[in-house]
Amino acid sequence: MHDESGPLPPKCDFSAWYNDILWQAEIMDVRYPVKGIYVWYPHGFAIRKGTYAILRELLDRDHEETLFPLLIPEHEFMKEAEHIKGFEEEVYWVTHGGLTKLDVPLALRPTSETAIYPMYSLWVRSHADLPIKLYQIVNTFRYETKHTRPLIRLREITSFKEAHTVHTTWDEAEHQVEDAVSLYSKFYERLCVPVIISRRPEWDKFPGADYTIATDAIMPDGKTLQVGTVHHLGDNFSKTFDLTYEDPEGIQQFAHQTCYGISERCIAALISIHGDDRGLVLPPEIAPTQIVIVPIIKKGRETDVQNAADELEDTLRCAGFRVTTDTRNLRPGAKYYYWEMRGVPLRLEIGPRDIDNGVVMAATRFGEKTQISRNIVVEETIDLLETFRLEMKQRAEARAMEQIVQVSTMQEAKDAADMGVAVLHWCGDETCAEIIEKETGVSVLGYEVRSAYIDEKEGRCLVCGKKARPAIISRTY
Repeated sequence: MHDESGPLPPKCDFSAWYNDILWQAEIMDVRYPVKGIYVWYPHGFAIRKGTYAILRELLDRDHEETLFPLLIPEHEFMKEAEHIKGFEEEVYWVTHGGLTKLDVPLALRPTSETAIYPMYSLWVRSHADLPIKLYQIVNTFRYETKHTRPLIRLREITSFKEAHTVHTTWDEAEHQVEDAVSLYSKFYERLCVPVIISRRPEWDKFPGADYTIATDAIMPDGKTLQVGTVHHLGDNFSKTFDLTYEDPEGIQQFAHQTCYGISERCIAALISIHGDDRGLVLPPEIAPTQIVIVPIIKKGRETDVQNAADELEDTLRCAGFRVTTDTRNLRPGAKYYYWEMRGVPLRLEIGPRDIDNGVVMAATRFGEKTQISRNIVVEETIDLLETFRLEMKQRAEARAMEQIVQVSTMQEAKDAADMGVAVLHWCGDETCAEIIEKETGVSVLGYEVRSAYIDEKEGRCLVCGKKARPAIISRTY
C-alpha cells in the first residue's frame, strides 16, 4: 500500500508514535485534502469490522439495527434549544441543491436525536409499542475547531454507533442506562481495554439529558479518552417532539428516553493501549490475521517446506482461524517485522528440520517462543491465543493501575493528574469543583466512579471536608 519506512518512534514519545503507527500499520491515511477527514486503509477497516462485530453481537441480543437519514431539516434540528446549543458551533449546513438555494437548510447530523425522534413520535401510539431499542452505525459530522487527530477528534466520525431507546417511565429508562453501561463494560473487556466508568458533572452532561454516564480509557501519555457515553434523556426530547403513548388507563403520557454512543475512539484506545515499539498488538478476536505462517526455505527442500506450510494453513483455516502464509521473496526477518507491525497475535515458522521432527515453531506477538507438535497444532494454537489474550489484558490492567493515583492533597492531585488519573474525594458541589480545577489546572472528569482499579469508599471532600465519594480528575483529549 505504501513504501516501508524506518522503525517507529518509541512509544514513550506517544504523539509521534501514534501518528506514525497509523500509516505504518496501515490503519488510516491522513492525506485526504480536507482537514479532520481521513481514509481507512483496508487493514484498518478490517480491524474496524472485527471491533464493531463485537459491538453488534452485544447489541443484537435485545436491540435492532436500523438506518436514519444523514440530512436533518433546520426546523426539526432547531426544536430542542438546549441540545442545539451544545452543537450549534459544530454543525455543517447544506444550503444549496446544485445551483438552487434550498427552501429549508439541511444539517449534516452531528448526532441523530433530531433526525430520529420526529419519526418515533409517528411510530409510538400505545404503551404496547414500547420499549423501542434501535441502533445505527453511521457517519456524523462536526466542525471541530480544536486540533484534529485521526480516530480521536475528527470532522467526519465514520463509525458512530448510536442507540436510541424509548420507555414508559423514567425508572425503566434508568434500567436501560444500566444495561448500556454493562454492555459497554463487556465490549471493552473483550478488547482487553481497561476503562473507568463515572457520572459526568452536571455542567458536562450531554445537552438535553437528565444525566450522563461516561466510559474513559487512559492513554499512554496519561490523558483520558472518552470512549463511550450513556445518557438518560428523561422526557425532555419527548416534550419537544410530542413523543407520547397511551397508557393502560387511556391517558396520554410523555415517553422517557435514553441514548448511548461509541465511535472509532474505541479503536484509538485499542491501538494506543496495546501497541508497543514494534507496532500494533491486537486481541485475537479482532485481528484481521490471527496467525501468519512463515516458511523457512532451504535449498533443495523448497517443495517440502511449501507443501507443509500449505497443509498447515489448510488445517488451521478449517478449524476457523484467520490465517495466511507469507510466500513473498523476502528474508524471514523482514516478514517478522511486517507482521509484527500489523499486530498479528501468532507467528508459526516451519522449515526442513521442523518437518523432519513433526513440529512447528510458534512465536506470539510478545516474542514468547515455543515448539508445538503438528499432530495437535489446532489445540495448541487455541491455548496459545487464549494465553496471549490473557497476557494482553493483564499488561493493560497493570499499566492502568500504575496511572491511577489516590490523592489527599491539592499538590498530590496536580502531580498525579500530570501523569494520569488522580482519585480524590469531592462532595459534588460546583463551587468545590471550581476550586479543585483552579488549584490543579485540571477538570473534574467524573464522580460516582465505577472501576475495579479505584477504591469506592467514602471520604471527606478535598475542599470543604464534607462527606464525599471518589471523583476523578485528569487531562483529556
